[in-house]
Amino acid sequence: MASPTNPGTRPRQPSLAQLRAFVAVAEHLHFREAAAEIGMSQPALSGAVSALEEALGVQLLERTTRKVLLSPAGERVAARARGVLEAVGDLMEEAEAARAPFTGVLRLGVIPTVAPYLLPTVLRLVHDRYPDLELQVHEEQTGSLLDGLQQGRLDLLLLAVPLGAPTVAELPLFDEDFVLVAPKDHWLGGRGDIPREALKDMDLLLLDEGHCLRDQALDICREAGRDEGAPVTTSAAGLSTLVQLVAGGLGVTLLPRTALRVETARNDQLTTGYFADPAPSRRVALAMRAGAARQDEFEEFAGALREAMKGLPVRIVE
Repeated sequence: MASPTNPGTRPRQPSLAQLRAFVAVAEHLHFREAAAEIGMSQPALSGAVSALEEALGVQLLERTTRKVLLSPAGERVAARARGVLEAVGDLMEEAEAARAPFTGVLRLGVIPTVAPYLLPTVLRLVHDRYPDLELQVHEEQTGSLLDGLQQGRLDLLLLAVPLGAPTVAELPLFDEDFVLVAPKDHWLGGRGDIPREALKDMDLLLLDEGHCLRDQALDICREAGRDEGAPVTTSAAGLSTLVQLVAGGLGVTLLPRTALRVETARNDQLTTGYFADPAPSRRVALAMRAGAARQDEFEEFAGALREAMKGLPVRIVE
């Protein structure tokens, strides 16, 4: 029987080879068969199991001339040892996936004013071009996404920029114009040369605090000369609700071009108008941690997305 570990000495750590040998014996309850399974000589196998007993300070096997049995401690250790070997196998698979680009998990964070309109293109690209990539999508506001990126909860973001975060690298995808959405029969409906100054005195509906689209719209209004104290009705958590409020005659709003078809196509109580050049716009980009281990992969992904998005009403940033 193995002797207990001396309390005054540091216990030796079992090796993976010892664990594999013991698990093989626990499976077969036969040294010769276990040795054949893992490609080890029988004396080496017996020595590895004895060394494991010595390292753990417990007897794992009951050996007789006719058969091998697990001791009570051996039954418990065998279950744990199987778990350790499975975890090591998983670790090796993860490392192999990390060495191969576009495999394994990609945790993508997307802002709500981008997700419904661009995700179909993203998902189609991943399905067709990167079938071994497991895409996980998280829809959150910009602040939460940046926290997730910095903490390692997320790998890549799809959102409006600039972010002004020195530890985040941006990979621009495209620029898109904002469009005025107004109630049916509004005097600016159908126009293609709306001056920004027209926003100065309108009843403007925007998203709730925390949405970057709200901040962008307010910046446009300030550029148009709108008084910062002018009232802004804020009563919508998402663009779909915002558009319904416009259809109800409560005011006007600004939508990015990629959202226009989805949000206005089913409502005949809306009209749209386009701004004179240079139209107010936003830039959408991928964002990653500066110096990310998968930087080359993410840059290639950004290039593929630019190609895939050329059919959208946007201006691709090469």
